[in-house]
Amino acid sequence: MIDKNTHIVILAGGTGSRFWPLSCEDKPKQFLDILNLGQSLIQLTAARFRDLAPVENIWVLTQARYAQLVYEQLPFVPKDQVLLEPCGRNTAPPICYVSWKIKKRNQRANIVVTPADHYIPDVAAFQASISDCLSFAAETDGLITLGLKPTRPETGYGYIKADLSYPSSRGLNIFRVDGFKEKPSREVAEQYVAQPNYLWNSGIFVWSVSTIVNAFRVYEPEMSAVFEQMMPVYDTAEERERLDKEFPECKNISVDYAILEKAEEIFVHPASFAWSDLGTWSSLREQVAHDAYGNAAVGENIHFFDSRGCMVHVHGKKRVVVQGLEDFVVVEEDDRILICKLSEEQRIKLFH
Repeated sequence: MIDKNTHIVILAGGTGSRFWPLSCEDKPKQFLDILNLGQSLIQLTAARFRDLAPVENIWVLTQARYAQLVYEQLPFVPKDQVLLEPCGRNTAPPICYVSWKIKKRNQRANIVVTPADHYIPDVAAFQASISDCLSFAAETDGLITLGLKPTRPETGYGYIKADLSYPSSRGLNIFRVDGFKEKPSREVAEQYVAQPNYLWNSGIFVWSVSTIVNAFRVYEPEMSAVFEQMMPVYDTAEERERLDKEFPECKNISVDYAILEKAEEIFVHPASFAWSDLGTWSSLREQVAHDAYGNAAVGENIHFFDSRGCMVHVHGKKRVVVQGLEDFVVVEEDDRILICKLSEEQRIKLFH
């Protein structure tokens, strides 16, 4: 159900160039229809919240060079709610900034913070989980993260250790967090997957505006003071000038380190729907239909022979034949072609 007190904050400032040659600094992955679904990842992200919040409560945090892409792909988002970061300062400063702006408009607001580039095919299950988190946030001083039950020993994700012995008293499948774990080695990831209380950290957060601004006041007082002191100039001509001056002076730190790993009232909602942050060609391959030999393709005229475990991504109706490859990625975009072992894709950035 749409709630006028629910605000959605979409983080869309990343350079997202790991999907080269499709993505680049001028058009990172959040603005690409990388799954060939007819919508970019940021459009899919916004659509997931269409039954939870009014469109006038959607905010986008991004870089100035991506502003036109946001305006084109999300034309329903008010332009004054596309907030342009003067420089990269990780996630804590922009989240602090937008939280104070939301507080000025609605002191009863509840906020969902989500990356722009995740893929979640089961929208109904996602909305049910977010609704539970919003209910909990509205009634408590808790900061809630969305955790996903691992399906494999993934070394590219951070993990959350949950205390599953004591669920919340509100029956919302929400538990206290015992700790956050960095991206593990393969051996450690296998240990995590074997235990029911370890979850993938999705990077999706839910809290009330009063709870998050108070958390910034306590754990990042200097940063909080910057944006609290700007309250009188929000939504005025002076805001841009003040932001350009003050924002670069903020600490370069993630909201995880700044707030979540310090605060006491931290909770997690374990979810089991399919989810991916689509950070690599290998992760994209997991989301695309496979043939009997594990080959996955995005394109209309792709054929595999004597090949296994490959990922091929080609636009339009170009005929592509792949023969004799195993665990390779093949991508064509304009005048650029990538042919690379999936196990070596982290080295792609060295060549573009």
